[in-house]
Amino acid sequence: MTIQTSNTTISTWTGDTLAIGLFEDAVQLTGDLAALDQQWGGILTELITEEEFKGKANSTIFSRLPSGNNVRKVILVGLGKVETLKLDTLRGVAATVARNAKKQRTKTLAISVPTYNNDPASTAQALAEGILLALFQDNRFKSEVENKTPQIETIELLGLAGQEAAIIRANQIVSGVNLARELVAAPANSVTPITMAETAQTIAQEYGLELQILEREDCEKLGMGAFLGVAQASELPPKFIHLTYKPSTTPKRKLAIIGKGLTFDSGGLNIKGVGSGIETMKMDMGGAAAILGTAKAIGQLKPDVEVHFISAVTENMISGKAMHPGDILTASNGKTIEVNNTDAEGRLTLADALVYADKLGVDAIVDLATLTGACIVALGDDIAGLFTPDDNIAHQLQTSAETAGEKIWRLPMEEKYFEGLKSGIADMKNTGPRGGGSITAALFLKQFVKNTPWAHLDVAGPVWADKENSYNNAGATGFGVRTLVNWVLS
Repeated sequence: MTIQTSNTTISTWTGDTLAIGLFEDAVQLTGDLAALDQQWGGILTELITEEEFKGKANSTIFSRLPSGNNVRKVILVGLGKVETLKLDTLRGVAATVARNAKKQRTKTLAISVPTYNNDPASTAQALAEGILLALFQDNRFKSEVENKTPQIETIELLGLAGQEAAIIRANQIVSGVNLARELVAAPANSVTPITMAETAQTIAQEYGLELQILEREDCEKLGMGAFLGVAQASELPPKFIHLTYKPSTTPKRKLAIIGKGLTFDSGGLNIKGVGSGIETMKMDMGGAAAILGTAKAIGQLKPDVEVHFISAVTENMISGKAMHPGDILTASNGKTIEVNNTDAEGRLTLADALVYADKLGVDAIVDLATLTGACIVALGDDIAGLFTPDDNIAHQLQTSAETAGEKIWRLPMEEKYFEGLKSGIADMKNTGPRGGGSITAALFLKQFVKNTPWAHLDVAGPVWADKENSYNNAGATGFGVRTLVNWVLS
C-alpha cells in the first residue's frame, strides 16, 4: 500500500472512493463541497439529509455514485466540533476511513480533511499514522489466513502536496509501534529472553545502534541480585539488554529508557490463581517491547540525541531454584529487599536496571512497566499512570503523550506511603499495603535512582485492548512508542 500527498481537488480526483471530513453542526455544503454536490446532482445533500448526518467524530455514512462520475463511492466522516479538533482526531478519522474503505473493497482512496493548525506536515503525519495503525494485521500464528477482502493499493491525502517527508516519518514511527505490537502479542514460547536479545541484535545491525548483552555471569559481577533473584527459577537464561543510539554529531542531550521485560510471569511461588489472568502474562514485557519499538523508530529517524534502551529480561517461573517469599535480595546499589510477594517481581528487575542507567551520566531516565493491577483500578484500561518527582519531565511526557494521542495521567508520589514498604529485617519489602499499590510501587523504584531526573510510567492497562478502538486493533497496542519517540525528539 502506498500513501501519497497531492494538491488534487475533490472535484477532479478520480478513483474508487473519496472520503470527506465534515465538522459537527457545520455540515452545510459550501465552496468546493457545494460545487462537488452540484457536479454529482445533489447526492451529498441527499445523503446528509436522509442519514441525518451530524458530523460527530468518527461517524460515517457512504454511498455509491452513479456510473459516469469521477469516483465510485463517497464516504462522509465526522470530525467532531471545530474547537475540539486535535491531531489525534485526524488520526482516528483516517483509521475509520481506511477500515471502511477496505470493507468496501476499495483499491484507490482519497481523503480530504482540514489542515490542523495550519500545519500540513503534522496533519499528513497524523493521517498516515492512523491509516497504518488501523490496517496492521498480525497473522503470524494462523496456519491459514482467509482474506477475501482486497487490500487498498493507494491512498492519496488531498491538499497536502509536498509532505512526503511526513509520510516517511509516519512509516518509521509506526514500524516501531508494530514491532512492539508483535512482541506483546506473541506467546511466551515464541518471545523469550533469548529472542528479545536477538530482536535487539537485529535492530542494532539494521540501524547502526550499539548493543551490549549482559549474561548471567556479567550481572552477577555487577551485583544485580534483585534481577537475578527473579531469574533464578527459569530454565531460560536471563538477558540484560543495553542498546544505544548515538548521533553522528555531538548529542544535545543523553537519555535512558528502561522497559520491564518479563516474557512470562507465573507469579513465582506466589502463583497467580484462577481468575488472575495468568494466561495473559505474555504481555508482562510490554515495557521492553515499547523500548525496542522506540529503538527501531529512533534508529530510522536519527535525531541528535543519544538514547540508551535498557531491559533486564527474564521469566518469573516456579522450580526448585525459585526465590521464596521471605527471601532477602541485595540489589546492585547495596540496598536489601525482603521479598514478601514473588508476584511483585517486575520492580525487582527494574531496580537493577535503574541503578545501571543511573551510572550512565544521562540527563533523564524514563521507565515503562506493566507494573501494577492497582494502576488499572485507578485509571482503567486506556490510561497509563505517570509518577515522577520532577515537574519538568512530567510536563515533557504529558506534552509528548498528548501529541501522540496516548493517554497518561500524573499520580502523586506520597512519600509517607513508603512507610508501608519498610521491613524489620531488610531495607525494604517489595510490596506494601493493598491501598495505593501503584504509588508504593513507584516509591520502591525511586530508591534505586540517585543522581538522575527520573519518571515511571505504569502501562499495565493500555498495552492491550480487548476490542478495536480508534486506530488500535483488538490485542496489543504498542502503547508508549509514539510518546517516547516524541519525548526523544522534543
